Amino acid sequence: QVQLVESGGGLVQPGGSLKLTCTASGFIFSDRTMSWYRQAPGKERELVGSISNLGRSIHYGDGMKGRFTLSRDNAENAVYLHMDNLEPVDTAVYYCNTGILGQQYWGQGTQVTVSS
Repeated sequence: QVQLVESGGGLVQPGGSLKLTCTASGFIFSDRTMSWYRQAPGKERELVGSISNLGRSIHYGDGMKGRFTLSRDNAENAVYLHMDNLEPVDTAVYYCNTGILGQQYWGQGTQVTVSS
């Protein structure tokens, strides 16, 4: 079955960097666009960005371009989210996502906390 497993979250100071990893299984990874979303406490889930199946096209959500970078390694069935210059407002649970035949799949999420 489809599985998405996020890792790499944690506590980071303002201005710091963090790299999240999502490892996928149960489907042909190189066929699918992959996305990162985040959900802060009391807020709706929002798109961080999406990367096309071969990585040639990347779309960032509103306000995400610049400090967030998506990449993927199809040989490793992995998609990455590199985050720079983190701010307290970036504190959220970050989720990996893909859609297959009209169904959305989500990982369990990884917590990122930006605080001094």
